[in-house]
Amino acid sequence: MVAHTEPEPSRPLRSWIRTSPGTHIWLLIIAVTSIIVAIAPDRVDNVLLHRNSSNINQLVKYPVRALVSSAFWIANPASLALYAALFELFHAPVERWLGTLRWLLIVATAHIVATLASQKILLTAIQDHRAPHSMTHVVDIGVSYGLAASIGVLTYRLPGPWRWLYLAGAVAFFGIPLVTGGTFTDLGHAIALSVGLLAWPLTRNVVSRET
Repeated sequence: MVAHTEPEPSRPLRSWIRTSPGTHIWLLIIAVTSIIVAIAPDRVDNVLLHRNSSNINQLVKYPVRALVSSAFWIANPASLALYAALFELFHAPVERWLGTLRWLLIVATAHIVATLASQKILLTAIQDHRAPHSMTHVVDIGVSYGLAASIGVLTYRLPGPWRWLYLAGAVAFFGIPLVTGGTFTDLGHAIALSVGLLAWPLTRNVVSRET
């Protein structure tokens, strides 16, 4: 049985960060890499994003580096505020609820599975001449796959009818783009959401308690 403390009423911000350290360390790294992209010359930031992408070319040459580094970059630094809000809405509550290790296991698994599966399907499409060969070098940054997994597993935190309403919204959000001509990234999001939903066994025997 795993027990996790709730925020200290007198210091809510400090306690929120303390009880979700992985989320905020991850977000801090993304903020740093986003600043680098924002201040770098166009040619340099293009090289950085391609080098740290988990596209087919990088996965073939540097599989481990590609899978790890792609989780710490976003293509558009202007999206940092949005990602920060999404991290606080989804990653932080899941980490506080399940603990850092369980949360990390879920998001890392989703990131790896969604990346490898979507890129494999893209490679098949390229080999069958249904997609251009240039897609082997496309920028594929995987931060959103981890978010999709947290959105999925958070379903089990909600009570009663809210759970089903939330689940319907999540499935519609990620599913509609996929069934209306979605890209390989949309497929990756759907896979990552499924990983989060399939992580239900990791949500058992988790007890939150007031400090």
